[in-house]
Amino acid sequence: MQDFISFIIENVSAWGYIGIIILMTLESCFIPFPSEAVMIPAGYLAHKGELDITLCILSGILGSVLGALINYYICFFMGRRFVLRWGKYFGITEKKFVKFENFFNKHGEFSTFTCRLLPGIRQYISMPAGLVKMKLFNFILFTALGSAIWVSILVFLGYFLGQNQELIQIYLTQIIIFIIIFVIIMAIIYMKFKSLVIF
Repeated sequence: MQDFISFIIENVSAWGYIGIIILMTLESCFIPFPSEAVMIPAGYLAHKGELDITLCILSGILGSVLGALINYYICFFMGRRFVLRWGKYFGITEKKFVKFENFFNKHGEFSTFTCRLLPGIRQYISMPAGLVKMKLFNFILFTALGSAIWVSILVFLGYFLGQNQELIQIYLTQIIIFIIIFVIIMAIIYMKFKSLVIF
């Protein structure tokens, strides 16, 4: 891992903001690898004065959105016919898919925003958004908002903790736990609010 991180630092340093955009695009689409491996080294380079911290964050957000759009459009053009044709082998019926569509049409923006904060899920939330043809402006907006929080956290970790891998891992674990709790609380508040609006 240390060798891989050194490789990322060297290449981000050489490619600059374009390198961050390319790597985060790959991280956010169908070739997922930890965004920590890109944005934390970028923050460290910002600390050293080789990059600007604001531009690092903006580049990370842009890369995240571009990668998310790739997944979005893949599923947008494959559409429900593809899912229903092949999904039946995995237990996906038209009735289940209609329920899924209805859920995402009602809660797509919230799901897109919160899932961008969750490692391991963030890359794949773009797919259902594409399948149900979520409004492109809303998709980009909530993807960018969620990505902005996650990218900023990683950049600031790299900026303040540098190459202290043990300390970064401790703080990152604590932050992920906090984010999961935050998302659960947000989901509870959101569902309560939605139920009040309905009634």
